[in-house]
Amino acid sequence: VARSCCVVLGSEGRGEQIVKTDQDNALILADDLALPEAELAAVAQRVSEALAQLGWPPCPGGEMVTNPRWRQPLAGWLRTLQGWVRGAAGAAGPMHLAMYADAAAAAGDAAPQQAARAPRGPLVQGHDTWLARFAAAADQFQEPGNWFTRLTTRRDEQPLDLKTLGTFPIVHGARALALQHGVRALGTAARLQRLVALGHVDAALAKDLLDALHFLMGLRLSHQLRPRAGGARPGNEVRPSALGALAREPLRDSLAIVRRFRGFLRQHFHLDAL
Repeated sequence: VARSCCVVLGSEGRGEQIVKTDQDNALILADDLALPEAELAAVAQRVSEALAQLGWPPCPGGEMVTNPRWRQPLAGWLRTLQGWVRGAAGAAGPMHLAMYADAAAAAGDAAPQQAARAPRGPLVQGHDTWLARFAAAADQFQEPGNWFTRLTTRRDEQPLDLKTLGTFPIVHGARALALQHGVRALGTAARLQRLVALGHVDAALAKDLLDALHFLMGLRLSHQLRPRAGGARPGNEVRPSALGALAREPLRDSLAIVRRFRGFLRQHFHLDAL
């Protein structure tokens, strides 16, 4: 424990996870900590099993300490982070880095985690194409063509995914801008506030984005708690017909704000040129 740091990734690292999901964590070891790989693997397995008993199931994609990629000495992490920026991991690199960019120390010595912060500033400068591809994930999901009409009338049609269409573009867009401009804050609100202070995001847009994010998170939570209460697995989709007028109108406005932010990201990162 004294020679390593366990970090949590993604929404847990940002402090934005409300309902427990799966395990997303990593281990940063001091370079002079000599542990046989078999012993380290056994420790990681015990940690994962203990977390599962506490209600955090293993990550289906393997982004956790039982995966050797997510437990490395400090020097190995620094090489890995540089490789993700330089394309060594192919298409998976940007999404690996997206998770790691939100890493927060959870146990052990925080010094290795501070030394292995996600690459910013000089490391990503000059990699405009890579940054654009990283940011493009925020614009990969499009609303159905009739989404505005469906939210102004109570029609039971195709459900809307509150994560892919709502919260994810805000979170990832703020993360991409933070990475570009060297912002060290982890939470989406703190990132946007810092980006406003630095003059990279308009204050009115940032306020609208935070209002939309908080509304979407609250709506998503309320629709996740109902199936959980009945023993079912919660999801991110909501049907317009299940919403009253007081929920449909702010949802429509929130998705319009997200759409405006995606337009800003397309222009800022020149996504149309990819």
